[in-house]
Amino acid sequence: MNPETQQSESPYCVTIETKTGQYATVPIAVLTPKQLEVFLTSEFKRLAQEAGVKGVRIHVERAIAADYEQVLREVTACLSSAKARAA
Repeated sequence: MNPETQQSESPYCVTIETKTGQYATVPIAVLTPKQLEVFLTSEFKRLAQEAGVKGVRIHVERAIAADYEQVLREVTACLSSAKARAA
């Protein structure tokens, strides 16, 4: 791969906070900047909509790596429990 087109990967951690003040920190897999952008602009919004949770805030920082599929499961569980507690 051409070094000019290669994007470096970094581990990230996401903290999700609901409008009720509950939060969860979820480790994210090693991602390129583009993959992180896709997660923040589409995947996270989709997961929040599917869970029926509104007013969710997200904070991203570099962290220790984890499996991406595990991240999706943990985010889904966090959002689902937030909806259940708000009801």
